[in-house]
Amino acid sequence: MTRRQAVAIQLNNVRKVHGEDTRAVTALDGVSMDFERGSFTAIMGPSGSGKSTLLHCAAGLDRPTSGSVTLAGSDIAALGEKARTELRRRHVGFVFQAINLVGSLTAAQNVELPARFAGRRVPAHEVTAALAEVGLEDRAAHRPAEMSGGQQQRVALARALITGPDVLFADEPTGALDTRASKDVLSLMRSLVDDQHQTTVMVTHDPLAASYADRAIFLKDGRIVDSLEIERGRPENAAVIAARMTGLEK
Repeated sequence: MTRRQAVAIQLNNVRKVHGEDTRAVTALDGVSMDFERGSFTAIMGPSGSGKSTLLHCAAGLDRPTSGSVTLAGSDIAALGEKARTELRRRHVGFVFQAINLVGSLTAAQNVELPARFAGRRVPAHEVTAALAEVGLEDRAAHRPAEMSGGQQQRVALARALITGPDVLFADEPTGALDTRASKDVLSLMRSLVDDQHQTTVMVTHDPLAASYADRAIFLKDGRIVDSLEIERGRPENAAVIAARMTGLEK
């Protein structure tokens, strides 16, 4: 496999500026990085460092002011809004802190939504398989109010995965969960990487969450200022990541 084939997303000198003239604020300032296929990357940094902006640009939710973002052979930055939307539907899955399940729909119906928006009917066995993958095949007929927060987030994961995305983007996916539910969701995300080779990019402020990743990228003032390769199975990982974060916040 060549290097080009091994890269799921590539950012090249990406800048994102909000506003104009004296009100211009640079959210990303020349960010270049690759996300390898089958990898799990945590994006960290102080508030206002550009974490969510990086995720939005990498996922095609927002267009960079300059630079390129290559996903599935296309430069997202060069696409119009309609083309970016179609690319996201085919190649990207999203999980957010706000779980955003539709309360009137069952778990199975929530999982089907992305495919329906894309104009595709999902066979029942695919929905069942997606819920089984997150350990909730017995909750297919339950509505969100009948499930715990952790179970709801696992339904959101199944919903994100139903289209077979090239990349799963997660923005603070455990921010609204208690410690036990957070660990369950993070363990599931880790297993998706290990067993399904699901490329995953997660924005988080939580060192424990980041310790489940393969590497942590640290941003400050819109620039990458540090990175850490994370060796699995080392209990001190979260403490090491927390120390890096503390250093950035000084």
